[in-house]
Amino acid sequence: MCNQAVCLVAAELERQGIATVVIQLLRRVAEKVQPPRALFVPFKHGYPLDKPGQPKRQIAVLEAALSLLEDKSLQKPVLVDYSP
Repeated sequence: MCNQAVCLVAAELERQGIATVVIQLLRRVAEKVQPPRALFVPFKHGYPLDKPGQPKRQIAVLEAALSLLEDKSLQKPVLVDYSP
């Protein structure tokens, strides 16, 4: 799905009261569109959870993204880099 479209959908869902986190591959897109919460990952385009067949790594990415929902002290928009 388009990086920009995901950010726009996340922003609308937040306006409707549904918390979201975007796992983003293109930092400049999220900086421009500003989704409520975004985790920037350094992986190859098309692989937001890294390479297939690495469940521990993929779970770590998901946990990092979900942790952005738990931290109520963060001011929106939240733009965080994932470091493996």
